Amino acid sequence: MNQKKIYVTGLGPGNADHMTGAALASMADADIVVGYKTYIDLIKDLDCVQGKTLKASGMRKEVDRCQECLDLALEGKTVTLVSSGDAGVYGMAGIMLELVEKQKADVEVEVVPGISAVNAAASILGAPLMHDYAVISLSNLLTDWELIKKRIRCAGEGDFVIALYNPKSKGRPTNINTCQEILLQVKDPKTPVGIVQNAMRDGQKKCITTLDQMCDQEINMFSLVIIGNSKTYVTDDGQTMITPRGYTL
Repeated sequence: MNQKKIYVTGLGPGNADHMTGAALASMADADIVVGYKTYIDLIKDLDCVQGKTLKASGMRKEVDRCQECLDLALEGKTVTLVSSGDAGVYGMAGIMLELVEKQKADVEVEVVPGISAVNAAASILGAPLMHDYAVISLSNLLTDWELIKKRIRCAGEGDFVIALYNPKSKGRPTNINTCQEILLQVKDPKTPVGIVQNAMRDGQKKCITTLDQMCDQEINMFSLVIIGNSKTYVTDDGQTMITPRGYTL
């Protein structure tokens, strides 16, 4: 009996301590594990993948990876497609499901959630996401930059905590500056901002600063930026961001 099954699995930050039991089980159940090279490197030494076929590919090969998984599943293989963080948050789940739907393929797809970068970074900063928040990617590779700017302004006007994915790269060195300029029009310049690099990975660093000074700090493609709302504050020792939920203490 051919199973024809694909798991799309979120690995979380990448270390085994922060992978779920379901994520590990999905890899153990697979005949083949497929993923971006960096993610395959993260899991290649895990007990659950020993003896499995591991197939890695480079950046910007997302559709190709999903097609490969689909082809393998249609051959009767159980395939696990791995993605960092949560596979359904800027990950591979949407592409895989779209492809299966487009081709009307008779394949079961199970999405296995993981700890997203925003949750990992928030835990390092303290509790900045205790109230409503918006998650926005500053990458305009797949989304029109004017639309991204509109989303930033609306989130700022709505007093959301704002988490920024893909805040800065060599190809997008000034998007974060434009984001700052937009938010300074609608937020207090001293709004707390937390910047975390390599959340829950080797090389982890954090910085707590303010909106008017955030672009003076180190921000790169490994960073996640969390901008507080009007109630967010920093503890007296300067180490923890808190966004009150509203309880009377």
